[in-house]
Amino acid sequence: MKTRLLQFLHQHGVSPQEAEAIAAQAEPLELPTRHILLHQGQEAEHFYFLVEGVCHACYLTEDGKAFSKEFYWEQEPIIGFEALTTSQPSGYLLETLMASRVLTLPITLLEQWRSQRHPLYLHLLERQLQFKEHKERFMLMYSPEERYQIFSEHFSELMLQITDKQLASYLGIAATSLSRIKARLKPDVDDIR
Repeated sequence: MKTRLLQFLHQHGVSPQEAEAIAAQAEPLELPTRHILLHQGQEAEHFYFLVEGVCHACYLTEDGKAFSKEFYWEQEPIIGFEALTTSQPSGYLLETLMASRVLTLPITLLEQWRSQRHPLYLHLLERQLQFKEHKERFMLMYSPEERYQIFSEHFSELMLQITDKQLASYLGIAATSLSRIKARLKPDVDDIR
């Protein structure tokens, strides 16, 4: 499992010696579907590297609604930068959506990188900022139907692993709107005959 973490670290400019030292601190976990890694309001003790599977971060409201923040898939670090930089508890819940294999790393390692302005920390922070910029553009520049089509094209495998409710929330629309979009885009079988 640690081989994938080592590959990720090498791809992002970490020396072999330092990558080995980081990997030595990683603890492997094999988790079932819907396992909660971090509760909303909980202080993070770890950050994660997702080796296999899919994870989901969502905001929960007091009246029981869930708003999808992000999906994470294989070979992705999972870091709550807001909580890290503000020394606050997590603002969201983090869970697995399917059986997953993750590596946990101590949050103290990330805090150390932050205080040292470590190049890997800066790279991870810039990467997260790029993801956020892409999502902001995605949400602002495209209609709900276009967002659905783009998501379907780029994340077709993920579409099979998430619920329509989770997808609708991520796209910023109601589940009923998603149903209408899907029905509108579905080819009419009668027209083909």
